[in-house]
Amino acid sequence: MTFEELRPKVLDILHHSNTLREEKLLQVCHLLKDNIDYYDWVGFYFKNGDKEELILGPYAGEPTDHTIIPFGKGICGQVAISNQNFVVPDVSAQDNYISCNISVKSEIVVPLFVNGENIGQIDIDSNIADTFDESDERFLEFVNAEIAKLF
Repeated sequence: MTFEELRPKVLDILHHSNTLREEKLLQVCHLLKDNIDYYDWVGFYFKNGDKEELILGPYAGEPTDHTIIPFGKGICGQVAISNQNFVVPDVSAQDNYISCNISVKSEIVVPLFVNGENIGQIDIDSNIADTFDESDERFLEFVNAEIAKLF
């Protein structure tokens, strides 16, 4: 399914008023993982209160031991500090990478802003190297902008 085809489906999930926020996020994770061939793990990490760490939120894919990530650690922890998208074509070339699964070859992390504050991020792993491009970034920015309206 193309990003353009997925946009209205994301909106349908997020604007369903009888569903709790966590369930909406989980549904978005499954929608993306199930409809984009190279999205092998899709999840959200959120700032853990006033702590300088991220805590795992809803996700779709293999379970991960990385339920808490300190700011600065791994790709997600770096995005928590930089407030910038981070596309990793080859995770084995990153010296500050936290491996969740030996099959992962590339990763993209896009921060989630609410009222200008980075409150979390969407994190996507792929078992294919160098698979993410600018179209993934723009689509995930759209997803996060819509999710921000839930907060």
